[in-house]
Amino acid sequence: MSVPPTVPDPSSLPAAPPPTPRQALYALGLATATVLALVVLGHDGRRVAQLMALALPALLWLAWPVRSDAVHRLRTAAVWLWAMAFALDGAARAYLLNAYQAAPDSALVLSAAANTTGRESAEYLSMHWRSVAVWCGALACAGLLVGRSARRGLRTSARWPRWSIALLCGLLLLSALGYASKPWRRLHPVAYWLHWNASVNGLRSGWSDLEKQRSAALERARVAAPALTRTGPSTVVLVVTDSINRDNMGLYGYARPTTPRLQAQQQLLGTEMAVLRNAWSVDASTLPAMGNLFGFGQPGRADGQHLIALARAAGYKTWWMSNHDDVAIEQQHARMADVVDMVNRTPGRSGASLDGELLDCVQEALEDPAERKLIVVHLMGAHPHYRLRFPSGDNPFEDHADAVDAQLTGQGRSAWVRRYRQQYDAALLYNDFVVAETLQLARNAGRTDGYRAWMYLSDHGQEVGHGSDRAGHSPSTASGYRIPALIWRNEAAQPVSAAMQLRPFRADWAAWTLADLLHIDWAGALPERNVLDDRYRWVAPTLPVAVPSFFD
Repeated sequence: MSVPPTVPDPSSLPAAPPPTPRQALYALGLATATVLALVVLGHDGRRVAQLMALALPALLWLAWPVRSDAVHRLRTAAVWLWAMAFALDGAARAYLLNAYQAAPDSALVLSAAANTTGRESAEYLSMHWRSVAVWCGALACAGLLVGRSARRGLRTSARWPRWSIALLCGLLLLSALGYASKPWRRLHPVAYWLHWNASVNGLRSGWSDLEKQRSAALERARVAAPALTRTGPSTVVLVVTDSINRDNMGLYGYARPTTPRLQAQQQLLGTEMAVLRNAWSVDASTLPAMGNLFGFGQPGRADGQHLIALARAAGYKTWWMSNHDDVAIEQQHARMADVVDMVNRTPGRSGASLDGELLDCVQEALEDPAERKLIVVHLMGAHPHYRLRFPSGDNPFEDHADAVDAQLTGQGRSAWVRRYRQQYDAALLYNDFVVAETLQLARNAGRTDGYRAWMYLSDHGQEVGHGSDRAGHSPSTASGYRIPALIWRNEAAQPVSAAMQLRPFRADWAAWTLADLLHIDWAGALPERNVLDDRYRWVAPTLPVAVPSFFD
């Protein structure tokens, strides 16, 4: 008779030996490398270092000895959850970047998320399950590696070399500084995605109101019954750029050759092209400037008009094409147009999409068979960061000692402001190429018969060492409001006189001039605000900064 083997009692088995300090360090390194790999896929540049600094506290906990089994289990769970939050953030961003070249907080993604139902989500997964599965597999592998590493955290005391203790303290200090910085804290996956979710919900709840506002603006325009004062084909192109200070344009007398193509167009076109020498914005940031521009300087008025709505009511087919990714501008203005084309999918200052991407869109619109067309082109221009506004390596002013650099040095401007001025001027040179191309297309693309007009201006200016030792948006200096404004009309229009070009010009009144370019008249028109009209009457705006004269 055989005797069955005795099953040993698990409690009687010897416990696995705790990890050695070397094994704990290997586990820390593996967990850190796993998180870093996914962070790198979804972020670039400084963002990688910032995210890893925020991830350090939990990861470094693995190097701290924990004797209690309960605390060890708590540490294992906490480290795994913490690390996987960063891994999931990196994977989600990498998926969106690979599939759509878009950031999570881009208008494309936010709008899609706000406008997606459960059924649409299921349909999306049924179409793209393969790529989603690949990323889920990568996350599963990361979860296994991090989980294995988290269980191998240090359990017994160890004598670390002084240099390793100093390194540990330095890393913890770096992480503490990161959490003390609000811009860094916002990058933490938990904070970022909670804010993202709030943005989606806010966008979803606000859409109905914005759609009602757009519908109301179109209805007010129809009630105003705008009439066309000119028959036949008509094409008007409006180019609005960002953060261009006319003081940095060769066309306005700047020492560096930042506008060679526009200057060549000026010589070629003669009296057909007007350079408004004394142009000003009344806002130092984009959103209020755009509201004033398209709202005839009266945004928010219950009986106010919107330029695009007025043009549509008069019979124009309208386009809005933009290299900006701004949900507010898209919803308040762009969606007012018949055709909307947004080419940039990265919001904020880190968007590296170049304005030249819009030129094909401009040509396509100009070749449309519609008889009357209004085409709005919204450029990034020289919006900070300046180095992202021109092709990499294409800066002829970099490290070049010239009269401008000498002047800045003499004014006591710091080295970093002088470097920003070089980058800013390179951005203006590229902007000159794009803007001149839009003018060339407005003149020659599509049907060439009939009336054509083109207008270019900036939403606001920029301070780059002009009045102070700083660079960027500047509501507190006159440089924040000094802008360029150019107008071209073909031979079918009356040329602009030299005296008109010296008139001071307000960007918040630009819609009145554009209405004239569109040959639209209605009961509420104010010709005294149209810089091309003989009845024009200048009224100086009230700015937050004192301006000695608006005639310079």
